[in-house]
Amino acid sequence: FTKDPIVPYVENGWVRATGTTLGADNGIGLASCLAVLADDKVQHGPLEVLLTVDEESGMTGAAGLAPNQLQGTILINTDSEQDGDVYVGCAGGVDANITLPYEAQALPAEQIAMQLTIKGLRGGHSGINIAEGRASANKLLAELLSDVNNHPQIRLSALNGGTLRNAIAREASALLVLPASSEPILKQIIEQRQQQYRNEFSGIDDYISLTLTAAELPTRVMTASLQQRISRALLACPHGVMSRNRDAETSILSSTNLGVIATHEQHIQVQCLIRSLSDQDRDRVAANTAAVFELAGGQCEFASEYPGWQPDPQSLVTHLLLTTHKELFGVEPEVKVIHAGLECGLFKASYPHWDMVSFGPTIQGAHSPDERVNIDSVGRYWQLLVRLLRQIAQN
Repeated sequence: FTKDPIVPYVENGWVRATGTTLGADNGIGLASCLAVLADDKVQHGPLEVLLTVDEESGMTGAAGLAPNQLQGTILINTDSEQDGDVYVGCAGGVDANITLPYEAQALPAEQIAMQLTIKGLRGGHSGINIAEGRASANKLLAELLSDVNNHPQIRLSALNGGTLRNAIAREASALLVLPASSEPILKQIIEQRQQQYRNEFSGIDDYISLTLTAAELPTRVMTASLQQRISRALLACPHGVMSRNRDAETSILSSTNLGVIATHEQHIQVQCLIRSLSDQDRDRVAANTAAVFELAGGQCEFASEYPGWQPDPQSLVTHLLLTTHKELFGVEPEVKVIHAGLECGLFKASYPHWDMVSFGPTIQGAHSPDERVNIDSVGRYWQLLVRLLRQIAQN
């Protein structure tokens, strides 16, 4: 984004971007805040707009918010993605950053190189879409490598997958070195797995594609030990919904996402994002993740921990929003706790007295090139925001 502009277009009532993610999450929330400041016709009381950096990749802006800098007592969080829903709580989370030393050996003689690529997956938000059963390219790659490891003459040089720890991986690849005589074996593995995946994810991920292409011969391969250990660790790495909560508005208690695999010169890097409404359950999943990779000879460090936002049944701004929504649209919105990371939990740490609520227009496919925002829902969101500001001032 520092070099190439986002080129938006309208398609069937939605705004999308050409060849990239749109950034409506949460550009549309930021735009609405600036619009309130710019429009003298919007009625409101004393108003502060809080803008934070790094919300998607670590929430360091929210974590750095100092106490006693802001005067307000009500926070309207504009980072939500479903028209007609009101959010009063969210999951907390922690990043798992894993490294394994790259153990190399020279290439065997008379080898060829093949690039195995997995693509065509939907991907999506690792909190909002994690329970939909979407395929993870990183987990599919781990399964494929478990098949490859049954043929010790096929060696692994590098593996890469995913782009963000908070996005379900859409693509992954492995650079393999093998005797030319073993190419039919590799092709058979890929054909069988592709058919399996297309059946398994039919109606969810209908365009899964596994390809095998000739590649330039690398200068090294992993040792047989490292190839086995990293493949098994990725296969065993927790991913998806870990536990469910029968008592809260959301059924998901904890989840984790195997977001990024990257091969570097000296090490292999793996990144996961663990989410939970319970700190104890979050720590349990984190311990499981660390144990898997430590058994494989890796190190796991946890960073960017942020707390969940616990619902407040006595929230006055939530009650006011519900009545305002019904006055405008004839129905009350659904009140929910979202299994995604909002900054509200971190805000509460510095401003425990804040009364908070979160809402926004309909955004789909966040964190992927499929992202789009519904135009009509933006209009309703703006109506609701403006009326709520007026009601707060009057009340």
